[in-house]
Amino acid sequence: MHLGTGLVCGTKIKDMIDAGFEFIIFLADWHSWINNKLGGDMASIRIAGEYFKEGFTAVGIPPDRVKYVWASEIVRDSTYWEKLVKIALNTSVNRMKRSLTIAGRGKTSDEMKTALLFYPCMQAADIFQMELDVACSGIDQRKVHMLAREVAGDLNVKKPVCVHTPLLMGLEPPAETPGGVYDEDQGFNLRISAKMSKSKVEKCIFIHDTAAEVEKKISDAYCPPKDANANPVTDIVEYIIFPTRGTFQLKRPAKFGGDLAFSTASELKEAYSKGLIHPLDLKKSTAEMLNEILEGVRRHFQTNQRARELLRKVRELEITR
Repeated sequence: MHLGTGLVCGTKIKDMIDAGFEFIIFLADWHSWINNKLGGDMASIRIAGEYFKEGFTAVGIPPDRVKYVWASEIVRDSTYWEKLVKIALNTSVNRMKRSLTIAGRGKTSDEMKTALLFYPCMQAADIFQMELDVACSGIDQRKVHMLAREVAGDLNVKKPVCVHTPLLMGLEPPAETPGGVYDEDQGFNLRISAKMSKSKVEKCIFIHDTAAEVEKKISDAYCPPKDANANPVTDIVEYIIFPTRGTFQLKRPAKFGGDLAFSTASELKEAYSKGLIHPLDLKKSTAEMLNEILEGVRRHFQTNQRARELLRKVRELEITR
């Protein structure tokens, strides 16, 4: 589990629980199987799902305050498949393809498996089968959520409210030309293609990485001077440190201006864009604050026997994209 899932999504889950929502964390094992995650091996996917439970617990989501539901549980009900067929009957193939960013594939793939076309239908059917009032996910899944809202009337069910979390950039420079077309909007297309991926081990930060690993990865991260918009380090500050801590403490020697405190991400990004903050100082302070946030997560995976064993098993699994 990387920072985007554990801390960006995890923080929003905690916000919604604190606001009084009954929150379901959906473990999409069938969807992972269709998308060939972990080689399409269901036993491995189930191990990963159990590990994800421990990851969410480690970031501060008490197991007794959320409900975990596996896709393999809800697909046993024939009414689920009735909903899925109705969604397919009311959606064109082209509309379905436009929603395929949720499968992590570009729309132009000539070798697209037929099963991938089931994916958006299943994602929408999941919402209706679980009778969700609010669907919460990364912004890259907004199209399938709009699909669900579009077909809700045809199924005579309520339209879900949709809450989307931002995508955290990977630690490498964004590609000038993405490998696939993920979205018609160029900005979204670049953002989706540059998002943090756990399959790029050196270019993402896992929630249980050691302090030394976090420092090394941030030290090596892409962090262009005066550019706060396509910058994975400012992303971590904006989407993780500020929502978690409410402030950012920049530490630097007095000869370089001394320490600074920022109360909003926009203030920090403005100062960085003007060249008032050196990339090295930003990286060092970001790594320090991030490590403070992750200390409890590391402790959970070190001291909890089940979490430690699941982490060991996951590390042995073959990661596929």
